[in-house]
Amino acid sequence: MRNCPSRNLTGNHLSILHVLRKMDNTQKDGASTSAAKMDASSGLMMNWNIVDLLSQSVYEKYWAVRNVVDLVEEGCSVPFIARYRKERTNNMEADKIREVVSKLEELKSVQIKATTAVKQIEKSGKMTDRLLNAFKNAETIEEVKVLFVPYKTGAKTTLAERARKLGLDPAAESLLRWPAKFQLTHFVDSGVKGRSSVAEVAKGIEHILTDIIAKSSTVVNKLRQLVKQNPPPMIQTSQRAITEENQGASDTYVLYYDFSTSVRSIKPHQVMAINRAEVLKVLNVKLCIPDSTVTKLKTFCHSQWMPKTRCPELVTKLIQSSISEACSKRLLPMIIREIRSNLTKTAEKASVDVFALNLRRLLLTPPVRGKVVMGLDPGYRNGVKMAITSATGQILETDVAMLHGSHGRRETQKIVEMAKRHGCETIALGNGTACRETEGILSNLINDKAFGNLKVMYCIVNEDGASIYSVSPDAKKEMPDLDPNHRSAVSIARRLQDPLVELVKIDPKHLGIGMYQHDVHDKFLKEALDGVVEECVSFVGVDLNVCSESLLRKIAGLNVARAKKIIEYREKNGFFVNREQLLDIKGLGPKSYQQCAGFVRVSPESTGHDIQAPVVDLTAEDNEPIKPGSKRKATSSGKSKAKKKKKTEFIQNPLDMTWIHPESYNITTEVLSRAEASASDIGKPLMKTKLQRLLQSTGMRRLAEEFEVGEPTMQLIIDGLQQPVDRDIREAYDKPLFKKNLQSISDLKRGDVLTGRVTNMTHFGAFVDIGVQNNGLIHNSNIRPNFLKKGQPLGPGDKVEVKILQIQTAGRKTKIGLELCKPVM
Repeated sequence: MRNCPSRNLTGNHLSILHVLRKMDNTQKDGASTSAAKMDASSGLMMNWNIVDLLSQSVYEKYWAVRNVVDLVEEGCSVPFIARYRKERTNNMEADKIREVVSKLEELKSVQIKATTAVKQIEKSGKMTDRLLNAFKNAETIEEVKVLFVPYKTGAKTTLAERARKLGLDPAAESLLRWPAKFQLTHFVDSGVKGRSSVAEVAKGIEHILTDIIAKSSTVVNKLRQLVKQNPPPMIQTSQRAITEENQGASDTYVLYYDFSTSVRSIKPHQVMAINRAEVLKVLNVKLCIPDSTVTKLKTFCHSQWMPKTRCPELVTKLIQSSISEACSKRLLPMIIREIRSNLTKTAEKASVDVFALNLRRLLLTPPVRGKVVMGLDPGYRNGVKMAITSATGQILETDVAMLHGSHGRRETQKIVEMAKRHGCETIALGNGTACRETEGILSNLINDKAFGNLKVMYCIVNEDGASIYSVSPDAKKEMPDLDPNHRSAVSIARRLQDPLVELVKIDPKHLGIGMYQHDVHDKFLKEALDGVVEECVSFVGVDLNVCSESLLRKIAGLNVARAKKIIEYREKNGFFVNREQLLDIKGLGPKSYQQCAGFVRVSPESTGHDIQAPVVDLTAEDNEPIKPGSKRKATSSGKSKAKKKKKTEFIQNPLDMTWIHPESYNITTEVLSRAEASASDIGKPLMKTKLQRLLQSTGMRRLAEEFEVGEPTMQLIIDGLQQPVDRDIREAYDKPLFKKNLQSISDLKRGDVLTGRVTNMTHFGAFVDIGVQNNGLIHNSNIRPNFLKKGQPLGPGDKVEVKILQIQTAGRKTKIGLELCKPVM
C-alpha cells in the first residue's frame, strides 16, 4: 500500500486497488475514463463478443449461433427457427436453440447489471479506468457483484458504517498507507462517543478494516479458487427434534437423518430434498469448509494486508484481528451461502430439465382415435364420477356411482349399463384416490363378462390437474351445465382420446410429473415449460377448422388475444379455406403469420367441402403460384378483369394440408412440375414414387442448388409432399397400455418379469406402473444404455419389460425395486 498514489482515498478505494493489481486483461493507466461508452439501446459496451461466449458455451459453430441470435432479435419463435431455418442454424434442434436463447438472456442480464453498477460508481465520482475495464470484462453476474461490493452503500446499522460515521475512515486509511508511523492516540476524541478512548478507536478501525478485507474482490476470488482447488466442502445433515410442526413430514426424509457428502458429489434431487426438509424444519443442514482451505485463506490475507516493514505491535495485532474477523464472520459465511446458492440453482435447472422431458413425453402421448370412451374419476366419499364421450370428444352422458359404499354391488351396474347404451369398450380410469379399488371392480366385471359382447378394456390415465381444471373459467365456458365433478371425468376421458388437446388447458406444474417443481422459482419454471408446450403443439400442428382456442393459443407466433380473434373469425365467416385467410384477421400481421403459418393446417375434410372441390392447380402453366398473403380476385367469365370491385375469394390450396411453409410454395410448385406430379397426389404412394425418381436422377444437393435453397428446406418440401396428410409425429411413441385385470402385490415375487409403463422420470431413475397398487422404481444403475431407443432416455409413456429385484414392505408403504430387462419397445 506504500506505493499507492498520494490522493485521498476512502477505505473502499483502497479495497479496489487490490483488485486492480491482480486483475487480468486490464488496460494501461493512461486510458481515458470517457471510455465508458454507453449504448442507448443495450447499455455498457462490453469487451466480450456475445456470440463468441454463446458459441463456446453451447459448443456450436459461431456462424450458426450468430444466426440464432439474429433470428431471435427479429422476433422469431424457437419452433419456427428449428423447423424452417435449419440452413442458418446448422440443423440445431429446438432444445439447443432454447439453450442459446436462455444463455443469451443471461448475458444480457450481465450487461444490464454492469451498466447499472457503472452508472452508480460514476455518479459517486469514484470510477477509474481499470475498474471500468474490469466491469467490461465481467462475464457473469457474480463477477459484477464482486466488483461492485466495495462501492455498495452498506446498511446504516453495520459496525463498519457506524465507525465511518464517527469519522474513523481516515484512521483506517492512514493505518494501511503508513503503518510504521500510525498512532491511535491521534484519533482519540474524548468528546465523541465511540472515540473517547484508544480501545474504542481501535475497535472502530478494526470494523472498517474487516469490511475492507471482506469486500476485497482479490480476497473473494482467491477464496473461490481455494474452494475449487482444495478438498471440497462437505454437506452434513442431521435430524431435528420432532415437533407438532414437522411431525407429518419427518418420515419422508429418513435417508437424510445422518447424511454427509461432498458438494462435488451431491445429486440434484438430494439438494432439493435437503432444502425442502430444512424449510420444513425437519433437518439441520451444515456446510463445512475444510481447515486446510481456511488456513490458506488466512495466509493469503496476511500476504496481502500485513505491513512489509516493522510497525507498532498494536498495528500488527489490529490487522491480524481484522483478518481473523473477516475470514470467520464474513468470508466463510459468504462462500457457504454462495456454494449453497449455486447448488440450488444447479439442482433447480436439473429439476426443470427433467420436468420438461417428462412434460414433452406426456404431451406427445399418441391419441386413441375413433373410440367412444368412458372416463372414471374415482373417489370414496363422493363416489366414482362417470362420463361418456363420443369418438370426437362430445359429451354423451354423465353419472355418479357409489362403488365403495354399502350398495357398491348394485352401483356397479351403472357402469355396465352406461357402457352398453353407448357401445363403449374403452375406459379411462383416473389414477387418483380409490384408483386401485375401482380398478379391481372393473377387472372383476371384465372377467365375469358383465359387459356381454363388448370387449371392454381399461387404461390408467394421469388425472393430476383435472380437479383444478374442472373449476377453471375455461372449463366453465366449455361445459357450463356440468357439475365440476363431472367435468373431471370428461377431462379424464378426453385425455385418453387426445392428450395434447386436453393437457394444454392445464398449468403444466399441476400435471404431477417431475419432482420438487413447486420449489423452483415460478418464472424460471413457467418460461421453460411454456416453451416445451409451444414446441409440442406447434410440431404436432393443428387444423384451423377444428382446433380449440386453448390449443391455438399455444401455437408459435400466436397468443391468447390472437387465438381468440381466429376463433371469432371462424365463427363469423365459417370454415377456413386456406392459410392466407389469417392475414384478413385484424391484429395478426405478417410477422405473426410467418411464425404460425407452417404449424396450422387446413384439411379439405374440415372445410365442409368435398375433397374433390375446385382447388388451385399448382402445376398449370398459366397459373401463377399464390404468394403468402396474396388473394385471388373473383373475375367474370371471358373478361380479364371485372369493372366493379368484387369480394375476395379464397381458394383451397392443397399445400395447406402439409407442413410446408407458405414462403416455400413457389418452389414447391416448381418441384411438382419437375417431378411431373399433381397436387392431388400429396401424401399418396404415387407422389412418393415420382419424387424418389426425381431424386435418383438429380440428387438432393443438386436439386436444392437449382432452386437456390438449402438442403434442409428442400428435404422439408420433399417430406411434406410425400408424407400422409394425416401424419402425426406422436405415432412414433408408445400408445397407452390397456389392461383387463389387476394384480395384487401379494402375487408378486422376486424374479417376476412384467410389462409396465413409465409414469415419471427423476434424476435417480424411472417410476413404472406394473399394474399393482404401488409403482416400482428402476434405479439408474439398473437401466442399461444399450436397452434404450437410439440412446434416448426413458420418458413417461414408454412401454417397458422389467424384472422385480426386491419388494420391501414397511408399515403401509411398499417399495418395489425393478430392473430394465429388455430393450424398450
